[in-house]
Amino acid sequence: MRPLRTASLRVRVTLTAIAVLLVVLPVTGLVVKAVFDAQAERSLDSLLTGRAQLAQQLARQNVAPSNLVRRIDADGVRVTLILRSGQQLGAPPVDPGGTVRQVRATLQAGQRTRGATLLLSADTALLSDASARLRTVLLVSGAAAILITALALIIGMRFALAPLDAMTGLARSIVAGRRGERLQPERADTELGRTAAAFDEMLDALEGAEGSARRSEDRMREFVADAAHELRTPVAGLQTAAETLIQLGPEAPAERREELELLLVRESRRAGTLVADLLELSRIDAGLQLNVAQVDLRHLAEAQAARIRLVAPDVAVQVTGSATVSGDPERLAQILANLLDNARQAGARSVRIAVSPAGLLVEDDGPGVPIEVRERIFHRLVHGPQSKGAGLGLAIARGVARAHGGDLTVADRSDGRHGAAFRLALRTYRPSQQTAPGPSHGEIRPGTPSAEPL
Repeated sequence: MRPLRTASLRVRVTLTAIAVLLVVLPVTGLVVKAVFDAQAERSLDSLLTGRAQLAQQLARQNVAPSNLVRRIDADGVRVTLILRSGQQLGAPPVDPGGTVRQVRATLQAGQRTRGATLLLSADTALLSDASARLRTVLLVSGAAAILITALALIIGMRFALAPLDAMTGLARSIVAGRRGERLQPERADTELGRTAAAFDEMLDALEGAEGSARRSEDRMREFVADAAHELRTPVAGLQTAAETLIQLGPEAPAERREELELLLVRESRRAGTLVADLLELSRIDAGLQLNVAQVDLRHLAEAQAARIRLVAPDVAVQVTGSATVSGDPERLAQILANLLDNARQAGARSVRIAVSPAGLLVEDDGPGVPIEVRERIFHRLVHGPQSKGAGLGLAIARGVARAHGGDLTVADRSDGRHGAAFRLALRTYRPSQQTAPGPSHGEIRPGTPSAEPL
């Protein structure tokens, strides 16, 4: 990228204007002088020719030679009349050439003037003097115009560039830490107005980005602190169990050693699960990669229902409906597993999974979710008093749902009974979405889920 030239705009505009004047004024002066000289020459020729024609008219009127000379005499014109007898009337004749312009005519009428020679002479030195004075006037006026223009530009540019000075002052105030000020131009349809408006928009975007970055940083710090707090409990349990085993030694009772070993396994699993969930959230933040394929939701729901019946025989799981969607089967199974585990840990004894082309609806008969915390439960490291996890399951489930272009929400049960209803909205599978059978590795772009009711 070419570096920005930072020379003063006032100096550049002033020098440019003076340079233009230095070219335009001499050219204009030369044109004016040439036109003046040509017009003066034509005027002088017209004057002499006109005097000669007037003399011919007076001769035809038989005007006396002395009266003829007196009547054709004019300022700047030298008149000489030479009669046939050789008598000269008027001014003495002069030789043409140099600074003398002369017209010679022979009179054709009159008793005394027939055949007389008329000499009309004019001194062009007056024209040269006028041309010289014009040249001087043009030079002086041109220099004065350049000087006045430079002064006017210096003063005018100060007022014309005041908005740029305001932009500079605002930018420096922002660098100094003052936020919130704006230029707010009165008119946005001018060049400087559009620049000021764009400057304000840039500041809004920068301050918005700065605010978002700070909020993101605050959330990250809070998340790291909460994660460290959650990890501290299993790590402390591991440390305590290990130190106790070392202190008891090989002579420790078998029951006591077994109890401590079980504690080590349980706490290590707890820490490993938390670390795995944290890594899962980092993958979601970085852009989750999905193995997209045609997914039979009914089959997926039946598999998860069988798992719950195995780990919690006292929980009844019912699956209804069927549908096929486009998504990652393992990730969708992860969402459903988190929802079922969340219902089981909340104390639910009955769970219904409704499958439809729009997605899944998981309803339980647990304590339900109050309206004021329905959005907060999807935040990270947030869990209820009955939850035994780290509070990451629902956050991961929503992140995976949104990576599929859908969403995960919670509401009351549709039948009005006590409990919670988690709705997973997904996009309906269409064969045209894939060019070949089988899974494809990629990332589903977020889109509008199907509007079919669950």
